[in-house]
Amino acid sequence: MEIDVRKHQEIEVIHLHGDLKIGEPVDSFRQTVEELFGNGDSRIVVNLADVPMIDSSGIGALVRLLTIAKQRGGALKLVSPSKLAVQTLKIVGLLNLFEIFDDEGQAVSSYQ
Repeated sequence: MEIDVRKHQEIEVIHLHGDLKIGEPVDSFRQTVEELFGNGDSRIVVNLADVPMIDSSGIGALVRLLTIAKQRGGALKLVSPSKLAVQTLKIVGLLNLFEIFDDEGQAVSSYQ
């Protein structure tokens, strides 16, 4: 799992590359977002365009981080999740929790 983080108009944009699955990938992602929370950031966009697969622990991390972001007055928005990821979120009844965008610019602009 490769994680790129950059700030765009006061919004933290996280671009993930690789499967978001149990173990190191989910742990690294969770740690990255928790560091952003520690810096006072709570408006986050997660670009999933390069994430072919998300397992249940990856979904659990997304839901947990979304909850923390909302508690801090922010949000966690998803960009370009794969069909499999959307299907998985739908099956477990969590798809409606997330705002999902086709491109990063739209997701960042949605915070305005």
